[in-house]
Amino acid sequence: MKLRNYLQQSLGLAMLLMVGACGDKEKVAEVKQAETVQKKPDQFAFYKDISIRPGINFEVVSWGKGVDSIGGYLILMSDSLRNNYKSLSNERKGVITDAWNLDMDNDGNPEIYIELLSKKNVLDLNVYEYSGGSFNKITFPPLSSSMKKDYAGNDKFVIKDGDLFRTFPIVNGDSSSAKPDSLKTIRYRFSGNSFSSSVVEE
Repeated sequence: MKLRNYLQQSLGLAMLLMVGACGDKEKVAEVKQAETVQKKPDQFAFYKDISIRPGINFEVVSWGKGVDSIGGYLILMSDSLRNNYKSLSNERKGVITDAWNLDMDNDGNPEIYIELLSKKNVLDLNVYEYSGGSFNKITFPPLSSSMKKDYAGNDKFVIKDGDLFRTFPIVNGDSSSAKPDSLKTIRYRFSGNSFSSSVVEE
């Protein structure tokens, strides 16, 4: 009889220990799951809020999975004064490095410039003018054949006095005219929904 009671007590104690161990495992699993949920990676590779004037903003958002240079981007227009909201989405081949507004033709319509690093050291621009409640893509001119002879990347876009400039180091230049570490500067003008460019003479 005593042996039976002892066995029953031992069995009950063992079951209590097993239940407690299972409970501890469940608690550990819950803690790990909570930690996993809290550790979220950045959702967007690039984000910038561009304020045009009070109540009107353009947000540029870039996203993508896998290779950084392949993905898409959004331009979100918010006019909180008129409760008007518009958006544009497009694919991208390059990493967005900056975005800004520049009304080069002074017509009052925002021009959103999206700067992309299309190759390791080559910059490009995607330009959209927001007019009449819609986004209009403006083709940014490529370098001319003569400019490409001196071009090997490492360029920079700079805004000065309302104009857009592009500078890059001159390579393979004529040794009689090109100085070491010399730069070529291109000035862009925008009129009639199209760009024109000219080389700035030093």
